Amino acid sequence: MPSFQATATVLGLLLILGALASGLAQRSFLSLTAMFVLAGFALGPGGFGWIDFRAHSGFVEDLAFAALIVILFRDGLEVESEMLKGEWHLPARKLVVAMPITATIVAAAAYVLFGFTWTESFLIGALLSPTDPVLTSSIVTNLRVPRLIRHSLNLESGLNDGLALPAVLALLAALSVDSGSFVWWRFVLQDLGLGLLYGLACGWLASLLMPRPRGASGKGAASGTGMDVGVGMGMGARAASASGTETRSDAGTHARKRGRDQHGRDRSLEHSIPAHQKSLFALGVAFATYGLTVLSPEGNGFIAVFVAAIVLGIRRPDLRVHFERRADELVEIVKLGIFFVFGSLLTLNALTREGWPSLVFVAAVFLLARPLAVWVALLGTPTDRATRLFMGWFGPKGVATMTFALLVLDQNIAAGPRIFDLTALVVFCSIIAHGLTDTLGANWIAAHSANQND
Repeated sequence: MPSFQATATVLGLLLILGALASGLAQRSFLSLTAMFVLAGFALGPGGFGWIDFRAHSGFVEDLAFAALIVILFRDGLEVESEMLKGEWHLPARKLVVAMPITATIVAAAAYVLFGFTWTESFLIGALLSPTDPVLTSSIVTNLRVPRLIRHSLNLESGLNDGLALPAVLALLAALSVDSGSFVWWRFVLQDLGLGLLYGLACGWLASLLMPRPRGASGKGAASGTGMDVGVGMGMGARAASASGTETRSDAGTHARKRGRDQHGRDRSLEHSIPAHQKSLFALGVAFATYGLTVLSPEGNGFIAVFVAAIVLGIRRPDLRVHFERRADELVEIVKLGIFFVFGSLLTLNALTREGWPSLVFVAAVFLLARPLAVWVALLGTPTDRATRLFMGWFGPKGVATMTFALLVLDQNIAAGPRIFDLTALVVFCSIIAHGLTDTLGANWIAAHSANQND
């Protein structure tokens, strides 16, 4: 295990170099996140051996937990903002239909090719069912790609992390040798049930604790108070001008009653809290929710965080906006840290341990499981063949899969190292394959869409 000084130095230098090379990364076939994985691989035991993180160390476990909390909270907050756009039918089909089909096909391939038990195989399927467009950012940010496709891929990736989590945790509990006999109804009542209740309660309470923008209530408090106050003052001024009876003293009195001093400055509590503090408030809700939920009787903290974020985002869109604007850098640092640590845990020997069947498995994941599942899920929709093929291919495996895989290593599971290595190989291949094809794919679907519109 490297010292904190060495780890901080390496991560600091990588962030500096990554920021300087970000423009180059956008023009190359590898994204910045992919570069962090490769940097971790090169500096870890699989390369020069300068960094040697231990998968079972407290640092790796804490980083994985913190990353999962931040990522799930961010994903939960995005639910309302995306769903309000009204284009939820395609991602809903992929989440409800395509995800289970993908997990089942992947599980069957793992069972046939490697001899895992069915429980272990379905754990692998659950690990590899989430998608992550952060590895193909040129797709979801390329305005030439049809908006429906960009929106569908983005919303799908934002939600499937949280939807895959219960299955991953249930299968981990069933496989853990420390858990004895797994009782499914107890897991549902305790882990899922308490996690859901704590998430609902914490999200609702957090939405009440932070003062609302003046003149806003419920879900409409998304845009601050400046416009409402300005309109109110304008109407008051016009009324005063029309009547000719309101004195300057009366106006000052009324302004103070409305929460403003005689110079028009807002004295309300909501306006005294800076925007960046509201973002920190939201982040604090995420970690506090997790901490409270895992106290006795120990519900599932990750599920609670995801649910709390959904509730908070629905009830307080203004807090969601502040978090998205102010916390993106923190989320990015956490993601890059996970990519780097994940890469440092990889070795060539581990990636090639299973031999040629592993290559067949990777091909089955990318060329069979995801494309077939998406094709079936989108039957009966107005999408054409090209759109289905495009969305079927661009389902890269990223942050959620890597973080879930680190959780597998943290559990006392006999097949844990094999499952981690196989999952790592798929993620590693996804970084290369989707990184190589994202620009080409975006240009192809853009040209196809242009031809369809002509």
